[in-house]
Formats: sequence, C-alpha cells, structure tokens
Amino acid sequence: MTTAPLSTHFIEALAELDDPRSRSCPFPLDELMFAALCGVSSGADSWVSVTDWAELQIDWLRQHLPYANGIASHDTFGRVFSLLDPHQFERFFVRWMQHLCPALTGELIAIDGKSLRGSHDGGTRMTHLVSAWHHARGLVLGQVKTAAKSNEITAIPELVAALQIQGAILTLDAMGCQHAVVDAIVAKPADYIIAVKNNQPTLAQAIEGLFEANDRGELEQALPQVTVVDKGHGRIETRQCVVAHDVSALGEVAAQWRGLRSVGRIRSTREIVNGRAKGEAATEWRYYISSTQLSPERFEAAVRAHWGIENQCHWVLDMTFSEDDCRIRVGGGAENFAILRRMSLNLLKQEKSKKTSLNIKRQKAAWSPKYLETVLGISPK
Repeated sequence: MTTAPLSTHFIEALAELDDPRSRSCPFPLDELMFAALCGVSSGADSWVSVTDWAELQIDWLRQHLPYANGIASHDTFGRVFSLLDPHQFERFFVRWMQHLCPALTGELIAIDGKSLRGSHDGGTRMTHLVSAWHHARGLVLGQVKTAAKSNEITAIPELVAALQIQGAILTLDAMGCQHAVVDAIVAKPADYIIAVKNNQPTLAQAIEGLFEANDRGELEQALPQVTVVDKGHGRIETRQCVVAHDVSALGEVAAQWRGLRSVGRIRSTREIVNGRAKGEAATEWRYYISSTQLSPERFEAAVRAHWGIENQCHWVLDMTFSEDDCRIRVGGGAENFAILRRMSLNLLKQEKSKKTSLNIKRQKAAWSPKYLETVLGISPK
C-alpha cells in the first residue's frame, strides 16, 4: 500500500484541528503543522532546526500551502505547539493512522510506555507516553500521555478505547495485567496476551501451580510445548513455550479475568558463548494470560514480537530522532512534538523505494524535495 491516501488525508484533515490562538494570526496552523512534519522528517529535532529547514525550503513549501507571510519564528512554533491541545492532536493522529491500517483482525499490536527524559526540569515532571505498535507494519498507531509511569494502568484503557483494533491481538507487559485493561480490550472486541508477575499474586501462583503440575506429570494429558533456539551476538538463547488451553485448573481465579481462555509459560535460558563470560548461563521464567488459544509456536512468536516496540520504535526514536535529548517541555509541547516524531517515523518506514536506514532517509528528505514528496506521498506541483 502506498502512502498517498495517508498524506493526502493529513493535509486535508488539518482543518479538523482547533487553533489554540484566540485571534487570527499571520501564520495559520496548517502551515505551521505542515512545515513541522516536513522538517522533522528531514532531520529537524528542535523548533530552531524546523525553522531553519523551512526558511531554506520556503519555495517548495509554497507549492503546497500559501505561506503568504513566510516562515514563523521558532518561538512562534514553540508557543503554538505548547498551547495546542495534546488530546485533540492524539485523536487526530489516531484517525490519520486508520487510513493506513483500516483492518487489524489477527494482527499483533504491542502496547508499552516510554518516558521523554529531556522533558523535565525542576518542578516539571517527565512526560511519559503509552504507545500502540503495529508489529507487522512497523507503525505507531497512537499514543496517550500519562501523569507518571505508574499511571500506565489508567492510560492503557484510554488508548485502547481510542483505537480501532477490533479482532487484533494486543500484547502487554505485566504493568498491563489489570482488570480494567482486560475489560477494555475485550470490549472492543479484541484479544490479549499479557505478562503476569507478582503484581497479581493470586493469579501468578495459580498459573505457576498449573505448569509445575505438568512438569511433574500430574495432568491427565501433557501440555503441548515447543522449543526455539536463537544464536547471535555471542550467545545462545533457548526458549521453551508451554501453553494450556484448559484454564479450569486455575479455579475461581480464572473467572475473575474477562475472556481468559489460555495461559502460557516461557522458560528462557541464555548462554554466553564468546568473551570473558563464556559458559555463563541464566534462566528466566515468564508467565502469561490470554484470551486466545494459540499453538505453542504462535504463542511464543507473539510474545517475542512484543519486544519490537522497544527495538524498532523506542530505540529508533532515541537513536534516530534524539527523543531523549529533546528539551521541549512547556505546556503540551513535549507530547505534541513526540506525535510529530511518530508521524515522521511512520512515513519514513512506509517509504520502501530503496532499502536504507532511517537516518539516511531523513538526510535524503532534507537534500531533495522530490524525495520528501515521495516520503509524504504527495504529488509535485
């Protein structure tokens, strides 16, 4: 699928956003927004660099919007985006992405949080965001700000409610193992695979007991399992996944979790094969609840895919977009600039004319307006 419908909708949909300024201004919101997205896609990581890029590309920008009064100062960009309602911008972002991913049945969607480390200063609290990541497409579907990392519990249901995720399978770490989160997912309706730790001790003990009984051979029929071995980076990782589709052995605790149809356990052993620590090994046991009944092979693959949001999204935002180094923090500025980064990330990932890094794509977008048009999916004028 090309990006044309996505980007065309972006320019047209800018009219949906309410300008936070109470009077008419020489720099319309759609012009500021378009310049900001193009600038971030071309390597800009601050309002100063957005303005510098836009001033150099003013002739190209005028091919798409008037810019009758030229380019606003970086102070104007910063002030307007600090005043822009982040909740409205988040909703805009989610609707924008629905044009690219209209159907998610059976798709894996990872939900996880990330802090913007440069967004705090003295009394200003660090901004923490919860995002939804489409594993197969490598796209951010939406984000919600939380008051603190611990507030992911309340933010996740809000994000789930905003997304069109009917039929998808959502994966979450143990922070998401909450009744309210499960209820929100099932209500869409969608499915879940959620890690379980001691934040839910009764549930965790019941699941551990079931798999220990299987290990001792006490079940009428042994549970199905699969073993997966990965080699690389000087180590060997062996993952054994066991899945139980009959949750009646959990007793009354199973009925407390809406839609619960299976539980899983993954035993992960990592052995170092190179370097000074050669021969050292560590084993970790992880437990999960799910509203699906997947084979051990598919269950293990879904759990492993969850970490794509860390490696392909959060890490990229820090390394390629310098997110943790960004010092924007006034009003809704940090959250709104984060949305621009995720929009840019999605557009750059969808541009597949040549396989290259996101850093190179941003450089090419800065050097060539023609290539930037390819990234945005808009026609030259």
